[in-house]
Amino acid sequence: MPRYVRAHAPGGTFFFTVNLADRSSGMLVDRVADLRAAVAEVQRRRPFRIEAMVVLPDHLHAVWTLPDGDADFSTRWGAIKAGFSRRCRRAGFIPPAPVGALYGGVNPALRRKGEVGSWQPRFWEHLIRNEADYWHHMRYCAWNPVKHGYVSAPDEWPHSSVSRDARRDAE
Repeated sequence: MPRYVRAHAPGGTFFFTVNLADRSSGMLVDRVADLRAAVAEVQRRRPFRIEAMVVLPDHLHAVWTLPDGDADFSTRWGAIKAGFSRRCRRAGFIPPAPVGALYGGVNPALRRKGEVGSWQPRFWEHLIRNEADYWHHMRYCAWNPVKHGYVSAPDEWPHSSVSRDARRDAE
C-alpha cells in the first residue's frame, strides 16, 4: 500500500480541506460553537495563525501559517477533530454513521482519538507556494459558500473569516 507523505515546510502556509464522514450532515454549522472551541483550545496549546477559514455544513477549508521551525499541522488537525467529536459526545450528540460503515472497518487509532463517526480519517493539504497561490486560496475560502449556493455574496456567510473580518472592519 502506498504511503502518503505530507508536505514538510516549517513555518509554512497551508490550505486545508477537512470533511465529515457523512457528507450529507450539517453537523459543522449546527455545532459550530464546538468546532470554534476545539480550534481555540488547540491554538492555545500549539499556536498557529488562521489566515482564512470557512465552515460549511459538511466540510471546511482553512489557510494556516505555522510558527517558524514548526511543520506539524497533522497533530493540530487530529486534536481539533478529536476535540470537536468529544464536545459533541459530551453534549449528547451521536454522529449518525460510524466510520467503519463507510470505510470497511474502524481504525483503532481513530477510535482512541475520538474521531470515529464524525470525520473522514484524513484531510487534504496544499503548501502555499507564492503570493498568487496564497490569494487564490484566500479567495477560494471566501467564495466557497457562494459556490455551494448557501449565499449570494461571501460576506453573507456567518461561518467564515470573511464575515468576521467585515464585522471587525465595520467597528
